[in-house]
Amino acid sequence: MSEIYIDPNLYTTRPDPAGRLPKEMAVYDLLERLEIPYVRVDHEVTPSIEACHDVDKMLGISLCKNLFLCNAGKTKFYLLMMPGDKQFKTKDLSKQIQSSRLSFAPAEFMEKLLAITPGSVSVLGLMNDKNHQVQLVIDQEVVKQEYLGCHPCINTSSLKLRTSDVLYKLLPALGHEPVFVQL
Repeated sequence: MSEIYIDPNLYTTRPDPAGRLPKEMAVYDLLERLEIPYVRVDHEVTPSIEACHDVDKMLGISLCKNLFLCNAGKTKFYLLMMPGDKQFKTKDLSKQIQSSRLSFAPAEFMEKLLAITPGSVSVLGLMNDKNHQVQLVIDQEVVKQEYLGCHPCINTSSLKLRTSDVLYKLLPALGHEPVFVQL
């Protein structure tokens, strides 16, 4: 695995907007409006989940996998949050959410529905799902963690958020109700 550059500093404030995408800055606006504290670390693009391990170690959190899925007809979309060390088995999830033939959704739907690109999938992308076309699905193990990590709609920064803030402040503000599963 090639190493990525990670800024050795931890930040608790928004970054300077110079060189940042508007969608990333919108995340910080939302978190501030909802009074959700966070810890941020900046880094190079994380090319894989393995590259995220050092970032998560620096933030003091367990890796959280975020998968963007759809049904065979590409009519139902799901954002799955699960522990990073768990293997994803489609059949286990399909039974619990009553959706057969799940697969990874094409990138164009990720961009259209969540305004994010592959590698940047995050619960924070739901802020762009104004028509509530994406169902959030969370593995129970994620909920048991005090903190979770996610990207601010771009994979050149990572945030540490309290799980309770995500569940009881962020999701209600966005009008998204999660479905909880056990994988």
